[in-house]
Amino acid sequence: MGKIKVLFVGERDEEHRQYILHKLQAINTIQVFFSDKVDDPGTYALAEDADVLVAGHPSKELIGSARNLKLHIVPFTGVQHVIDLFKGRRITLTNAHWPARSVAQHVLALLLALVNRIVPHHIRMVEGQWRVFEDGLATIPLHGRKVGLLGYGAVNRHVHELMRGFDVEFAILKRSPGPAQKSPSSLPTPVKWFTADQLHPFLSLIDTLLIALPLSKHTEGIIKMPELELLGKDGLLVNVARGALLNEHDLFTALERRVIAGAALDVWYDYRPEPDEAGRKYPYARSHPFHALGNVVLSPHRAASPIRTLERWDEVIENIRRFAQGEELINVVDLEQGY
Repeated sequence: MGKIKVLFVGERDEEHRQYILHKLQAINTIQVFFSDKVDDPGTYALAEDADVLVAGHPSKELIGSARNLKLHIVPFTGVQHVIDLFKGRRITLTNAHWPARSVAQHVLALLLALVNRIVPHHIRMVEGQWRVFEDGLATIPLHGRKVGLLGYGAVNRHVHELMRGFDVEFAILKRSPGPAQKSPSSLPTPVKWFTADQLHPFLSLIDTLLIALPLSKHTEGIIKMPELELLGKDGLLVNVARGALLNEHDLFTALERRVIAGAALDVWYDYRPEPDEAGRKYPYARSHPFHALGNVVLSPHRAASPIRTLERWDEVIENIRRFAQGEELINVVDLEQGY
């Protein structure tokens, strides 16, 4: 039997290549190749015999050239952009949850920046305003709030752990029951559980919504004005998942009209914005100037920082090892569910 051929596609520096090779060197049944370019005749030629392909943004041509492909690994969380490439094909698709702890840290940082009004007070200090009256910028106490975790994957599990000492109540909405729900003693705190068909009761109970939910045909636009109204005038939300989970117009309107108290947003709606007359780029419609609102913390989709850490490859390497040794894979994507 020939060696299992693993092809990594995409630009990565020598330090990352050596880390991957070092971690895989003990598995003598595999052979590792690297190619910097996705769409290149040389890459297509390497892909022809590949059993495993690691590529974040594979093209249709690349996947089509990989005639022996059995496993494709996206080396980060989001897979919506590749789902259609694998439907109807006998190829297993997995992703990596490597930034979960960093993302959870960013969720907490965004929430604290929002409730402690860090950004506007920083701006006042930069402008030389020293200890002016709070003028609507008082801290919003976290203790006693009811925190809703929309999605309970790796990110919100870490968020739950980080917030266990904040004297808040927790509710979780998860599409289907998992081990945590069946074993409540394993959770950081007591929680109230809700399922996908209980979104409105879930939102009616909470006042702080932390969104770490995959984008799929079931979740796109899941939060619109009726849902924001349920969150209430004291409601806060943090979104580090995907912008399209929240209707852009309704979210902007709810913030502008103070239907909810505030939001901290790391994910957006237009990732290739055209510059305005002053050369500024904003990742949302010009009719929805989130930057002009005083109750929003803006973040440029950087919750996964630092993205160049070597450990980002550990889950990828683990799945390659499991594949080579015939073991059950982790983070397998359900193509119908989209995550």
